[in-house]
Amino acid sequence: MKKQISIHIGEYHASRDPVVIQTVLGSCVAVCLFDLERRIGGMNHILLPGKADMKHYDEPARYGINAMEVLINRIVNLGGNRQRLAAKVFGGGHVIATISGNNAMGEKNVSFALEFLRVEGICVLSQDVGGTDTRKIFFHTDTGDVFLKRIPAVYQKRLAQKEAVELKRTQKAARKPGEVTLFDE
Repeated sequence: MKKQISIHIGEYHASRDPVVIQTVLGSCVAVCLFDLERRIGGMNHILLPGKADMKHYDEPARYGINAMEVLINRIVNLGGNRQRLAAKVFGGGHVIATISGNNAMGEKNVSFALEFLRVEGICVLSQDVGGTDTRKIFFHTDTGDVFLKRIPAVYQKRLAQKEAVELKRTQKAARKPGEVTLFDE
């Protein structure tokens, strides 16, 4: 039986050993990347598109560009070949009905992920994005298989509330000034 790894908002995991990486997605997006020849794969959990301001924020994997680069670099460090990477993309649901479609974070996350993969020349083999569903996904790093479970609407409200709280906390933390270290001679 394969080891099971759970990742949460802003986390990622890659492995050369066969594992199943799982996560739950509302408006967040998960990108599953894998090199099938080497049987190395990984997944991230993106909260926000774009990149972190490293002067003010110390959890960069929550942001799209950072999350993609750390995942790609980890897979390459494990022996994967960047030119052979393929992707599967999930999430980006519009789970907070009170936010208009134009301001929906899910749509922005999906657009970011697909554009990043296009620019980097990474083939997207499949995707299940958008809509109003919350998803739980299970990614098999050695085969590239992904199993998806839709979560009933009763749980969507709680997940959306957790994501909204996390988004506010992330934005608040990003506005805080960083620590300054002074060095004596």
